[in-house]
Amino acid sequence: MQAILSPGSLVTIAGAVLTVIGTIAYATDIPNLSLPTIFYGIPILLGGLALKSSELPPPERLTPASRFKQLREQAASEPLRKLLADVDRWRYGQKAHLESSLEALKLWDEEAPPQLLSVEELDCGGHYGLRLCFRCAGVPLERWQARRERLSRFFGPGLNAEIQAGRLGEFSLALVPQAGASEQPT
Repeated sequence: MQAILSPGSLVTIAGAVLTVIGTIAYATDIPNLSLPTIFYGIPILLGGLALKSSELPPPERLTPASRFKQLREQAASEPLRKLLADVDRWRYGQKAHLESSLEALKLWDEEAPPQLLSVEELDCGGHYGLRLCFRCAGVPLERWQARRERLSRFFGPGLNAEIQAGRLGEFSLALVPQAGASEQPT
């Protein structure tokens, strides 16, 4: 359902509908309807197809948006709130989410970039945290672990980056507040 409601899909559908209406109007000899709908429908259809070919869907969100609303709105969670808003939308023309951030952190591989699979919001003893699950294709887990301190500072002040290996080729990066770092995130 999420793929049907993407902006690229909506533009493609709108262009296809206009093109079909224009074609039918042309075939039934209704020039007032056929010319504008074909004239606008075909470029809109082609633009939608171009968007569709370069779209990157948002990662799976494991927690409902309303569950941690109060924690998310605290002033201390501003960097994590911005990070969540950044990854929780459709992207166009990018190979992966957080592309520029991962390039700056030297955790990027042009041929096989890390793919963000899911995002989970955490309650860390009354503090807000995020867990990002990645598939590390071309960037080994050891390189992520070596940059753990830099990851802690990069995404905001007062955060701890906790990296845990998952299934083959996957790992999770938990960004939790330092005050709640000793407590296990839920």
